[in-house]
Amino acid sequence: MTSTQALSKAESSPKSFTFGNAGEPGLYVRGLTFAYERAAGGRTALDGVSFGVASGSTLAVVGPSGAGKSTLLRVVAGLLAARSGEIVLDGVPLHARPARLRRIALVFQDDALFPTMSVRENLRFALRPGARAARVEEIAVALHVDVHLERKPRELSGGERQRVSLARALLSDPLALLLDEPLAHLDPALRGRVRDATRDLRGRFGGPVVYVTHDHGEAMMIADVLAVLVDGRLEDYGPPQRVYDAPATLRAASALGVPPMNFLQDGPCIVGIRPERVLLVADGSLCGSVERWESVGADAYVHVRTHRGLVSARVPAERAYARGDAVALHFPPDHVRRFDATSGAAIP
Repeated sequence: MTSTQALSKAESSPKSFTFGNAGEPGLYVRGLTFAYERAAGGRTALDGVSFGVASGSTLAVVGPSGAGKSTLLRVVAGLLAARSGEIVLDGVPLHARPARLRRIALVFQDDALFPTMSVRENLRFALRPGARAARVEEIAVALHVDVHLERKPRELSGGERQRVSLARALLSDPLALLLDEPLAHLDPALRGRVRDATRDLRGRFGGPVVYVTHDHGEAMMIADVLAVLVDGRLEDYGPPQRVYDAPATLRAASALGVPPMNFLQDGPCIVGIRPERVLLVADGSLCGSVERWESVGADAYVHVRTHRGLVSARVPAERAYARGDAVALHFPPDHVRRFDATSGAAIP
């Protein structure tokens, strides 16, 4: 059984999670539902989403394209009106407040800087009335854009513009910060620099941060808490390593990892195991032949066709395999996950 077949067989169901007291500092969302108008397809983009992120912590929301991640941020920020649900920030209900009164900063994929203004002018524009002008230089130094203050956005690299966007968001003195795939348009080297700057925000910004991305590796590096969103439903939520190692549902398991978790039918269950946990051995319980071998630098992935389906395994790059090579596989029991084939829920 392929991963796609397994997912189509096992239906996902909305998850319920328990959070701390919504009166404590942080951002708390409960039962958030949003549907687009019929003119926009009429689909439900958010289906009873609930999560909480404490002040000083970062929640990373990961999921495939079309999962509802950007819609979630826009509803929380007040740019879209939820059909139902609660949004509470630092003990204050926000779901009935307009966006301008929520004190939530939203940073988009595109930097959205004013092109005719210098960096300094862009940053000054974000200052709240009565704020110290010196904060512009302080934040610019913190995010390493102080040397660009007199330049126009067109004179900056993509990574520099995104750091300016982060600085502008902080200067608006928000109580919560929402980041919508801020690294999506950057090359790998710039992604690393801006990601580091984003992580550093936790030491400079005391409020909750919600960081949306489709890149699970980026999410794992950024997150204190990880949420997996698929088709508008929250499939899993918790410590990043736990969500990766022991996902709550089949859809959560599939949304994390490249290549994704292997899925094989086993009676009423679907067995899952991460490629890095699969062992190639001299004599294993599952045999097959190599379909393809892919090098990704220090590591490689060997994809093995077995009578139970295709299995991917991570191996050292120096262990090259040719198409048709006979191999045996071993699944260490401690790393095997089982899911109900009907509901998709993890089986303890």
